[in-house]
Parts: sequence; C-alpha cells; structure tokens
Amino acid sequence: MSNIPFQSIDWSKIEKTEHQGETGIAYWQTLQFAGLRVRLVEYSAGYVADHWCQKGHILHCLDGEFSSELENGEVFFLTKGMSYIVSDDLSSHRSISKSGVKLLIIDGDFLKLDEHQ
Repeated sequence: MSNIPFQSIDWSKIEKTEHQGETGIAYWQTLQFAGLRVRLVEYSAGYVADHWCQKGHILHCLDGEFSSELENGEVFFLTKGMSYIVSDDLSSHRSISKSGVKLLIIDGDFLKLDEHQ
C-alpha cells in the first residue's frame, strides 16, 4: 500500500455507480487507492446481494439497518452505529436490506488472510 496524503472527501462530488442485486440496487461511491478501497454504499429497500462474498471488509452502518447472512446459516443484524470486520477468505457472506441502508465500507490488502498466524 502506498502513502495517502491528507485529504477531505466531499462524497456529494463522488460519482455513484449502480450495482444490481438479486433484488434491489446498490449504489457505490468509491475512492480507490493502491491496496485500499473506501466506499459509501447505499442499498435500496428490498436489496439482496446477488453473490456470496469472500472479501474482507471493515463495514460501518451509517443509517438504516441490514442483515449480513453467512453461508453457514448465521445471520447478524446491524443497525445505525454498528460495525463488522472480517478478513479475506474467512467467511462467505451477503447483505440483505428490507428497508434500505447506508454503509461505509473499507477493504484492501491489509485484510488478506495471514497464513503464518
């Protein structure tokens, strides 16, 4: 990962991209750095992710609520002010939002599984 100089982010100036779910839509605003991705993500009401994700994330719920479903059947319900963290390849998970949610999601090389621990 390279050094990132101080910068403020005006999210209103970051383009939104649309990502279709199994149902509903996810809107991403993304900042990409070497080895680091920072996203402001909104899931529409009725959103169900269209895939099981293996990627690690640090995720913080800014507004609304959603559930993170693990492929093993466990479900974690998160509301405004709650977070989760997971490293790459440690779970298969997908997001579901009945009423819509706004999230800050950070991922990158620092979440790669360290097989030497």
